[in-house]
Amino acid sequence: MPATDTLSQQNEDLMTILARLERWREQGAISPEQHSHLASLCRGEPFSLFLELNVLLYAGVLAFVAGLGWTVTTWSQQLGDVLVLAVLSTILAACFWYCFSRAPAWSLAQTPAPNAVFDYVLYLGSLVWCIELAYMENRFHLLSGQWDFYLLATAVFFFFLAYRFDNRFVLSLALSSLAGWFGLTISHWPSHQDAAYRQCALLYCLLVGLGAVLLQRRGLKPHFFGTYLNIAANVLFWALLSGVFNRQGYWVWFLALLLACGASLAWGLTRRQFAFVAYSAVYGYVGVSSILIRGINDEILLLGYFIITAVAMVVALVQIARRFGRPA
Repeated sequence: MPATDTLSQQNEDLMTILARLERWREQGAISPEQHSHLASLCRGEPFSLFLELNVLLYAGVLAFVAGLGWTVTTWSQQLGDVLVLAVLSTILAACFWYCFSRAPAWSLAQTPAPNAVFDYVLYLGSLVWCIELAYMENRFHLLSGQWDFYLLATAVFFFFLAYRFDNRFVLSLALSSLAGWFGLTISHWPSHQDAAYRQCALLYCLLVGLGAVLLQRRGLKPHFFGTYLNIAANVLFWALLSGVFNRQGYWVWFLALLLACGASLAWGLTRRQFAFVAYSAVYGYVGVSSILIRGINDEILLLGYFIITAVAMVVALVQIARRFGRPA
C-alpha cells in the first residue's frame, strides 16, 4: 500500500475516533476533561507527568528521611552525639540556606517555586528539623520531656516556612504539629478519655476552620484554604466517628456525623472537589456500618455485608467522580 494511502487511512481513523469521543461527551458518557485528555492522546500530543513525578519525588524525600531516622536511631551510640548532630545540622543548614537564598520576594498571592527542586529541598529540611529536635530531646532532655513545647514551636516554625515559601506540604506539617499540641495523637487516645479528646478535636477543627476563613478573606495565601479545610474535615470526621463507636450516647454523634457527611457532600459537589465527596461516602459508610452491625456475631453475614456494601460504595464513587468530581 502506498504511503499516501496509509496516511489517508490513518487520518480517517483519527477523525472517526474523534467523532465518537465528541458524541460520547455530548451524551454525558465522558466528562469534558476526559474528552480533552483522550482527544489529545489520539492526536499524539504530549501529556504531562507532573503529578506522578511530583508524588514520586516527595515519596523519595520521605524514604530518604525515614532511612536517615532509622540510621540515627540504630547507630547513634556507635556514631556518637557529635557526629550525628553535625550531620543533621549540616543537612538542615544546607537546605534552609538554599531555600532562603533562592526564594523569590514574598507575596500575599500564590508564588511559584523558583526552580524544580526548591519545594523538595524545603520539605527535606522540614523533616530533618523534626528528626534533629527529637534526637536532641531524647538524648539531652532539654525540656524534660515536655513535648508540647516542641510541638507548638515546630508548628509556629512550619507555619512561617509554609507562608514564606508558599508550600502546602509544609503547611500540612504545621497543621499536624498543631494537632499534636492539642493532644490529637493516636498513641495518646485512651478509651477512658474519649470525651476529652473529642472536645480537643472539635476545638481544633473550629480554630483551624475560623483561621482559614479569616486568612482567605484577608487575601493571605487564599489558595491555602483547601489544605486547611481538608485537614480540619478529616479531624472532624474522626472525632465524630469516635463518638459513634461508643456503647452509650452514640446517637447524638451519629446524627452529627450524618450532618457533617451531608455538608461535605454538598460542598464537594458544589465546588467540584471530589475529595469531600469521598470523605462523606467513606466516613458515612463506616459510621452507618458501625450502627447496623452492632450485636451481629455471624462472621459469614458480616463478611457478606462488607463485600456487597463496599463494592456498591466504590461503584457509586466512580460514577460520581465521572459525572461531577475532579481530583482535589
